[in-house]
This record gives sequence, structure tokens and C-alpha cells, in this order.
Amino acid sequence: MPNRTTVISSDPGAVKTVFTADPDHLLAGRNNVILRPILGDHSVLLLDGREHLRHRRLMLPPFHGERMQAYAETMREVAEREVAKWPQEELFAVQPSMQAITLEVILRTVFGLRDAERVERVGTPLRRVLDATASQPRLLALQMTSSEDPHRLSPWGRFNTLVAAADRVVYDEIEARRAEPGEHDDVLSLLLAARDEEGQPLTDLELRDELMTLLLAGHETTATALSWTLERLVRHPATLARLRAEHRAGETDFLDATIKESLRLRPVVPAVGRYLTAPLEIGGRTLPADIHLNLSIYLLHRRPDLYPDPDAFRPERFLERPAGTYEWIPFGGGTRRCLGASFALFEMRIVLQAILDRVALRPESAPGEGVGRRAVTLVPKRGARIAVEAA
Repeated sequence: MPNRTTVISSDPGAVKTVFTADPDHLLAGRNNVILRPILGDHSVLLLDGREHLRHRRLMLPPFHGERMQAYAETMREVAEREVAKWPQEELFAVQPSMQAITLEVILRTVFGLRDAERVERVGTPLRRVLDATASQPRLLALQMTSSEDPHRLSPWGRFNTLVAAADRVVYDEIEARRAEPGEHDDVLSLLLAARDEEGQPLTDLELRDELMTLLLAGHETTATALSWTLERLVRHPATLARLRAEHRAGETDFLDATIKESLRLRPVVPAVGRYLTAPLEIGGRTLPADIHLNLSIYLLHRRPDLYPDPDAFRPERFLERPAGTYEWIPFGGGTRRCLGASFALFEMRIVLQAILDRVALRPESAPGEGVGRRAVTLVPKRGARIAVEAA
């Protein structure tokens, strides 16, 4: 972008400095402004300072401990139903299927939807908003045109029509949940009941923006991570065979290592950024205020001093040595670490276990897929084409 200075680093020392520094001096929300058209002004991803911490504290409890474990049955049921539709013995792009799974999981666990008709009614307009901003040029076009443009065929006019339809179903669900008596374990109900230190709840507008944030962060990114994991597995027969054997034995350590290695080699988001409001010393150099600092996840995860033979897909490396706090950062870190990181890792494990139970992934000899872009994420260029047969 014009008149913008950006410094890029893949040094773990720089990562530690940024993740442990005063967050008031390194603004992440300002760096994520490209997401504003989708998420709104009150998303935890766009907030900084006290408001960011307030939202983070209110949103964190539903994604940890026993509450998260309660979602396992839903995740597995959704995954098994989708996998049962897969064609046998022919190549197909698995990413749309992963998107279907993770979208329904979000609608059931976050929005608390139960029946299929309601899932479809809410999911369709939300999906259209995400699809409308699937490319960076579209997001940038929204940044560079006026949101006040009333013409319905302008970029903002067309987008606003989609957002208005999505907003209607989101606000309907907020109102419906308030009207339902009794206790519920979905995230929306927990957020409605949450209060900050001054006893104040999130407003409906804040809830709307955070629900859109959970949809984007918990649906799109997890679907892409699952797709990359499957794309990598079918191209590494020995790894796939070991995973099958350990899964049959009831072990999960190698599965967890496989997920970590996939996120290392194919991070969904390529970098995390901060806007400096004060000078910051990085690696013996002082960076001035009023610049953007990008920590490259992609390059950090490929450092040979941290990961020998860095381009190889070797899940066992995470059995030999745990992931370093400032060396493996697919979910960011510090006070900005992804709220749903544990949820995403848990869901990936459940979905992959369901796949291993129901079908056998067929090894693929074709070259690995290139990297494409979808909004701010890195996706398999051909949709992660795989083939399966009966388990």
C-alpha cells in the first residue's frame, strides 16, 4: 500500500519480543483493517487496548476445558455424515467438504442450531458473505470504495445487500436465544450471559461482530487446515500407514503431531502483523514508530535451524521435540493468540478420526498442490484433491 513502511521478520527472537511486549505499543487491530467489511468495528480481531482485552476475557471461557469437550459428539456426527457422501475410488476436491463440516460445526456449537432447516436458513447467507470476499482484490476494492455509496451495483452496494441478509439471521438468532428459557451450552448463550468487570454485557452489535469473527476464524481457517492435512497425507504413504496403524491402536500422539506438522508446513495465515506506536528494538536494531511489523509464519516455520529438512513433511519431528512457543505460531501468540486455537485443534482431531474410521485414504503420486489465496488465507490451489476407498 502507498506511504506504508513494512518490516518483515522470521526470527524467533523477534517473535518473542513482539508477543511479550506492551500491546499498547504494537497494535494488531489496526493491522487487520482489511477484515473490517466482514467483521465490523467491534471484532476482537480489530480491537486494540482495553476494548480488546474486555472482549477477549468475555469470549475466552467457552473455548476451554469441559465446555469444549461437550462439542465432540456434534463434531463427530457432522463429520461422519459428510464423509458418508464422498465418492469412492475417484479423485475429488475435499476442501468444499471440509468447509461444509466446519460451517455446520460452527452453526451448531456457536449459534446453537439443532434442526437442518435452521442450519440451512442461517448458514446460506453467512456463506454468501464469505464467498463474496474470498479474494484479496475484492477485499481491497471494498477498502478503496466508499461504504456510503448508495448504488446497489457498486462494490459496496452489492456487498451491503449480502451483509444485510446475513445480519438479519444473526440478529434473529440473538433475539431467539434471549427468548429461550433454561440453560444452553452453545457459545452464543454463554456470550449472552457473560459480563465484564463492570457487570456490562456485550451489546447486540458487539455480539454480531464477534459471531462473524467466530464464523470466519473458526470455519474458513479450520476447513483449510484440514484440507492441507489431507493433501499432505495422501502424498506421504509411509506417514499415512503409520497414522492408520496408530489410530487402530487407539493412539492419538502421532495424529496430533501430524496436525502440528501440517500447520507448520502449510500455515493457513502466512503472517501476523503489528502497527508500532513506539520505537521497538528487534535483533539489535531499533524500529521507529508508525511502521508495520510482519512476523512471517511461513518463513519462520521453514527455518532449517529450527526444523531440519524444513520442506519435508515429517510429523515425527514433533514427537522428537515439542513445538517451541516462539517457533511454531500458526495461531499467533501473546495477548493476540487465536481464541479458538484449542477448539480448532480439537475439531481437527475429531474430524480426522472420523475420516480414518470410515474410509481409507488412497495414496496419491501426483505432485503436491500449489498454494492459492482465499481472502487472507493460503489454500490448496486445486481444492486438495484426494481419493478414498472403503476402510
